[in-house]
Amino acid sequence: MNLHNDRAGRLILSLRQQGVTDGKVLAAMESIDRAVFVHEKFLDQAWEDQALPIDCAQTISQPYIVGLMTQALEVEPRHRVLEIGTGSGYQCAVLSRLARYVYSVERYKSLLVEAEAKLKRLKIDNVITKHSDGGLGWPEQAPFDRIMVTAASPTEPTELLKQLKPGGVLVCPVGRTSVQMLHRYSGQPDGSFRRESLCEVRFVPLVEGTAKEG
Repeated sequence: MNLHNDRAGRLILSLRQQGVTDGKVLAAMESIDRAVFVHEKFLDQAWEDQALPIDCAQTISQPYIVGLMTQALEVEPRHRVLEIGTGSGYQCAVLSRLARYVYSVERYKSLLVEAEAKLKRLKIDNVITKHSDGGLGWPEQAPFDRIMVTAASPTEPTELLKQLKPGGVLVCPVGRTSVQMLHRYSGQPDGSFRRESLCEVRFVPLVEGTAKEG
């Protein structure tokens, strides 16, 4: 445990130096053992600031990007958050420490089952999951206070923006190439959205439909 705390402490210090300064976000990330969400062969790199491969040709995001996106989302304790792309479950777990409820959608059934088991192992009980096409969001549960998309939308995520509450925030990488731009959309009083470009990122693409596996 001491080794875990030492590695986590070094990572959190690095994130702070890179501009992730929100104390609540850093505390949430420090409280989640990233090693739970990585493959056994990468356990020695679990607390390194880098993306790592997971099943289905997906990745667990670089901690800096997790911190940056979570900070940009500005989650409050009573918020209902929609996450598109459960993946390993790591980002979802971090959000669960900050929000009242997290609704997470994943197109790969096998990834979702694994992520659910990991969240249960950590006794996280405020996450609701769904195997579905992430690009469609979760209209039955909309509107949401916040939406985070952890895959690159080829174009502006208009369908997801429709599922935001007035004044809500959506954070999403946008672009068709291997390098995308991370955008933050903030709801305005007139119903429009103000878009801010945060930085260049590399995410797997947001693909239509659910995945055929096996």
